[in-house]
Amino acid sequence: MSETALPKDQDQPAIDTPVETPAAKAPRRGNGLAIVALLLGAAGVAVGGWGVWQVRHLQANNQQQSTQVQALNDQAQALKLNEQRLSERLAQLPAAQELEERRRQVAQLQGDQQRLNQRLETVLGASRKDWRLAEAEHLLRLASLRLSALQDISSAQALVQGADEILREQNDPGSFAAREQLAKTLAALRSTEQPDRTGLFLQLGALRDQVLQLTELAPEYKDRGESLLGLTADGDGASRWAQWWDQISRYIRIDFNADENVRPLLAGQSLVQVRLALSLALEQAQWAALNGQAPVYTQALAQARDVLKNNFNQDNPQSKVMLERVVELAEQPVTVVTPDLTGTLSSVQAYLERRNLNAEESVKPLAKPDGQETAP
Repeated sequence: MSETALPKDQDQPAIDTPVETPAAKAPRRGNGLAIVALLLGAAGVAVGGWGVWQVRHLQANNQQQSTQVQALNDQAQALKLNEQRLSERLAQLPAAQELEERRRQVAQLQGDQQRLNQRLETVLGASRKDWRLAEAEHLLRLASLRLSALQDISSAQALVQGADEILREQNDPGSFAAREQLAKTLAALRSTEQPDRTGLFLQLGALRDQVLQLTELAPEYKDRGESLLGLTADGDGASRWAQWWDQISRYIRIDFNADENVRPLLAGQSLVQVRLALSLALEQAQWAALNGQAPVYTQALAQARDVLKNNFNQDNPQSKVMLERVVELAEQPVTVVTPDLTGTLSSVQAYLERRNLNAEESVKPLAKPDGQETAP
């Protein structure tokens, strides 16, 4: 039985051979090798790509370095050229002794220029003061002319004030006398009242506009049917007398005040002439008011007053008011007694003369040292 069992045992391996593990593991080793080969290939490709990238990077670096080297060579060439130019310029520069001499001359020139600038400023300052003082004298002359020609108090006061401001700017004790005279003149001008010539001119113009509204002294006779012609028959001697009386009654009046001056009645044309005479008198008064002609102004208003009194009805409100206005305007002053600026102008001129003499005397001692310096 043991012998029979052995063959069974020998046959058993034959049955189990298909399921041995080595036969089942053979295909797995092939897959692992393929995977390993693929990994090695991928690594080789990666290494190759990295190598190519490194090569290109090195080429780019080499190209950049070559460009930088070329730029450095160009800069070196430029530096060499600049060095050559500097060398040429240094060769053209003077020597140290000559440079020292030039420096000394420049310093001397600067000193001379500074002294010249100081002298120029002194001269210009003096000339400006002279111009301002000449302006003050001119302002005083204008003020005197305005007072004598136009009696313009306001303008003269402004001009004298300007001259005083110029003298005050000088800050010179020698101008005390001149400023004292200016102060007196200003006080006199301030105390003088300026006549209102423009107002008088306008008021007289308003009166001229009212002249055409005035009526005659005695109105023209108007027939109201009370003539003697209706009381007498034609052909009668009394009728002629009545006709004659009707004609002359237009020009004759009975005045019970025989002691007064009797004047003829005004016809239509005479009334126009009287109005024209009154208007001309007022116009003449206007001209005199503007020009400060007191005699002409008084005479013109007196003439206008006489025309109003003698030729127009005093009971008429318009004539009465106009006569009152003419009398009031005749009392208004058109001229004033202006201060005399001759003494003030003489004082300022004397101050200018003294100042010029002092300036000439102060310049003479300074002229000698300058001549001595320029003589060598």
